[in-house]
Amino acid sequence: MRAHEAGALHAEGYGGPPIWLPYPMDVMELTPELWSSTVRRDQAGRLTVGGVDVVSLAADVGTAAYVLDEEDFRMRCRAYRDEFTRPFASIGGGADVFYAGKAFLCTAVARWVAEEGLNLDVCTGGELAVAQRAGFPGDRIGLHGNNKSLAEIEQALSYGVGRIVVDSFDEIDRIASVADRLGVVAPVMIRVTVGVEAHTHEFIATGHEDQKFGFSLQSGQAAAAAEAILRRRGVLDLRGLHSHIGSQIFDTSGFELSARRLVQLHAEICRANGIRMPEIDLGGGFGIAYTSQHTPLDPAHLGSQLADIVEREFKAISEDPAQWPRVSIEPGRAIVGPSTFTLYEVGTIKEVDLGDGHSRTYVSVDGGMSDNVRPALYEADYSCTLASRASDAPPRLSRVVGRHCESGDVIVMDEYLPADLRLGDLIAVPATGAYCRSLSSQYNHTPRPPVVSVRDGVVRTLVRRETIEDLLALDVG
Repeated sequence: MRAHEAGALHAEGYGGPPIWLPYPMDVMELTPELWSSTVRRDQAGRLTVGGVDVVSLAADVGTAAYVLDEEDFRMRCRAYRDEFTRPFASIGGGADVFYAGKAFLCTAVARWVAEEGLNLDVCTGGELAVAQRAGFPGDRIGLHGNNKSLAEIEQALSYGVGRIVVDSFDEIDRIASVADRLGVVAPVMIRVTVGVEAHTHEFIATGHEDQKFGFSLQSGQAAAAAEAILRRRGVLDLRGLHSHIGSQIFDTSGFELSARRLVQLHAEICRANGIRMPEIDLGGGFGIAYTSQHTPLDPAHLGSQLADIVEREFKAISEDPAQWPRVSIEPGRAIVGPSTFTLYEVGTIKEVDLGDGHSRTYVSVDGGMSDNVRPALYEADYSCTLASRASDAPPRLSRVVGRHCESGDVIVMDEYLPADLRLGDLIAVPATGAYCRSLSSQYNHTPRPPVVSVRDGVVRTLVRRETIEDLLALDVG
């Protein structure tokens, strides 16, 4: 975000578009990379998804609403499954893909993930409860979290989860005590802080030990955690190592260094303790396109590049493929993010004079930071388009804002919309499938929007719209 020590009005370029946002030749043209695979415009200029136009959809389910393209979601599941299974087939016994449920999870999505052959990563007892309700196989579930409660650990072990990712020495004791009480052996992996942090195109190899997650590789904590787990072999089964280096990653450079350090540590622990750990997890964080400035890698490129990296690091440790561990990854945003858009109705349009010949058009919609807090929380950029009709009006630089009592309640900081935008028009914001509903709130006592899926002309409610009655039902005073 632009800033100047004398105030925002003095910042270079204030009032104009960001460098990455080009003036559109056709303000109604869709950028395919931002939308799910079935999104089109019909002859009337209306946005359609899964064969349903958004005007009809809004009439049925109202606005604001999260609209999930089921076929697109399933297609992305299959793409990650196939494009990682294929190149890893001869490397360490293959690869597993865990859908990261924290991006978005409900019972229907959990069933889709299971049906498309993916595993599931959860990080709370609530997410695990959704998986249980969906009948997701326990042995295909991994449990994350830096402060798992005794109840959550017992819930996971009772359901027979396939892995618990251990995050602290306290947790080692906690899991061991619950496993001993239940008379089971807990399968665990060690989350390792490998000293690599990747965000978009930048990564730094040192100086990132100061975080709440995992055991430090540099300080020897990770090796010590392995020894602590191995001392409890009767109740804990050390399956392997896990790392996660960041979010919105658009290249594999960070993974290359992370894999090298993780594989080396994996080999050192095995040699020092005379054991074989059968798994290694490289985490997730694969980026998606929120605006035209983002250039994500597709699953085929990611799969082949990561396979080359991992195979090279495995060979540096051992020439015997039988000794190589099975690899897993954890895409969440990359699957559900582009599969969903949020549909809003325009309620207010305001032209604000900024001085010095600058003005800004503020477009207020019937949602905001309660259904998408990422712009306020992370300064995240989004795009949007007029969705309910055609327009041949010239483009006008606009800012799409929400209805909440916060000046930072901005959904789309900068976007070109038709100059004839009017009250009652529908606006669609793409790539809102990941973290928007998961991070949503009831700020200003605003009921949260529904999540509806569309496929082959059929609209289905996955998560119903909250009501004022829902809000009042929690108020027992």
